[in-house]
Amino acid sequence: MATGAERRRFPRFETEPMYTDIGLRMLDSEHFAWTGHAYDISEGGLRFELDRPIAPGTQVALRITLPTMHADLGPGRAVFAFANVVWLEDEDEPGPYKMAAVFSQFCRAGDRERLLGELRKGIYRIAA
Repeated sequence: MATGAERRRFPRFETEPMYTDIGLRMLDSEHFAWTGHAYDISEGGLRFELDRPIAPGTQVALRITLPTMHADLGPGRAVFAFANVVWLEDEDEPGPYKMAAVFSQFCRAGDRERLLGELRKGIYRIAA
């Protein structure tokens, strides 16, 4: 039942997928084995694509690099977070596969603040 009210807790911001890299790894791995792109992001999660589908309910670790972070030097180049995949768009279609994940925890001190700082720069449009 749609009420027309916004159900999201945090505003989502559109990203340029080609320039918004993500890395994904399963929690039992130390390597980011899959790479893809984010379509939109918020303080609470993101919508992204990979060449491999990840089942909803799967816990993963993410490395997110927004376009404006490419110019940064040092450890501030990416945001790291643990997340739960919450939906997978039609996995029967050939890839890339679009998915969404909700952040459960940011990994390093400052990752949440770094993400929010990037989103507050005013260069990203609010997603519909």
